[in-house]
Amino acid sequence: MAVQSPCIGICRINTQSGMCEGCWRTVEEIRAWPKMADGQRQQLVLVLEERQAESASFD
Repeated sequence: MAVQSPCIGICRINTQSGMCEGCWRTVEEIRAWPKMADGQRQQLVLVLEERQAESASFD
């Protein structure tokens, strides 16, 4: 089964962090997504979950 894109339709790059405010990916990760193998996508999704959790701990 293919790994779904983490995009949630809130596509704004935060100028301080360089990450999308919706999916937590960098511009480079967003551009690379279509070319990634499912294993790479799964790894990135785990990284994105960590980024989001870390950000929540600062709120």
